[in-house]
Amino acid sequence: MQTKIGIIGGSGIYEMDGLENAAWVNVDSPWGAPSDAILTGTLGGVDMAFLPRHGRGHVHSPTTVPYRANIDALKRLGVTDIISISACGSFREDRAPGDFVIVDQFIDRTFAREKSFFGTGCVAHVSVAHPTCERLSDACEAAGRDAGITIHRGGTYLAMEGPQFSSIAESKMYRSWGCDVIGMTNMPEAKLAREAEICYASVAMITDYDSWHPDHGAVDITEIIATLQGNGTKARDLVARLPALLGTMRAPCPHGCDRALEYAVMTAPDKRDPALVAKLDAVAGRVL
Repeated sequence: MQTKIGIIGGSGIYEMDGLENAAWVNVDSPWGAPSDAILTGTLGGVDMAFLPRHGRGHVHSPTTVPYRANIDALKRLGVTDIISISACGSFREDRAPGDFVIVDQFIDRTFAREKSFFGTGCVAHVSVAHPTCERLSDACEAAGRDAGITIHRGGTYLAMEGPQFSSIAESKMYRSWGCDVIGMTNMPEAKLAREAEICYASVAMITDYDSWHPDHGAVDITEIIATLQGNGTKARDLVARLPALLGTMRAPCPHGCDRALEYAVMTAPDKRDPALVAKLDAVAGRVL
């Protein structure tokens, strides 16, 4: 299978030097309109697709991001590997602003989002015990270290609904749970990628310490903006190294991410809702 890398992130990520045959394409999805058009091209000989999660100009809140349409659109474009790049707060003193974390676990505290492609008329249960792909995370870690980024391998991401930030009491509670970073966008994104049988890795770019930190209130907004801009440069450097690490051709995922639906669909074929099955053509057509 040919590798096609999908990057979901902010506006600074897809302004890539060396992206050849760059074109913005609109992808129709039965799950609604994606966040924006998708920038496609090749980088280092490998096909790439860049999706602005919040839309260009940041028009979607974390709650209103059309997560199902985004993942479905990337699947329709033939994306085999998704790297999520997102700004996060840190719960750990040793994970400082400007550092990156390769996330491997999530606690999902969101509550106002559609979290599955499946439902009444076609029920499926996939495993998210290991919600990120270790092979893809390995590549992100190697790319980050080669780019000179201070990068931490492994961490639990607390996904909150937002758009408000945490109270101090909430922040201290999440720390007591063993969480490492906090953000608003990786859920249900990671769950949907698993349902779509696409390998998924999460790179958290730390912009600040969450409200638990005694110095949190003393941080000037200009410092956070400077950190955000610096993180964007680092993220581009990381992404630029991924094609050489992942290569143009891709073997089946050794962890089974691309076969997550193998035994997941529970509804008997003669009981499946034809309308829902039709909407699942890209996501689950392999098994339906």
